[in-house]
Amino acid sequence: MASPSRRRPRKRILPPPPERSARIYVRIPPSKIGLFRFLLEAHDNLGIFTVVNKFDGVLLLRFSPHQRREIDRFLKQVASEMDVEKVMEPDG
Repeated sequence: MASPSRRRPRKRILPPPPERSARIYVRIPPSKIGLFRFLLEAHDNLGIFTVVNKFDGVLLLRFSPHQRREIDRFLKQVASEMDVEKVMEPDG
């Protein structure tokens, strides 16, 4: 039995589920695609990506719209390891 002085944890209010994933196209050096995958997985699989053009290093990065700040922070951290350029952020 729990001690009476312990508080019950608060219920978390979760945002409603998004209708679709947010997307960003980024360009990195083609030789760094494997490193980018490793770093993204190391950040608790913050998002997933598809290689759009392996010769130019263009990736389509998909993630939850609720995690846009985390993705921006991740891209800034990755920029210390390689050149990262946001190519396009599609609407909707």
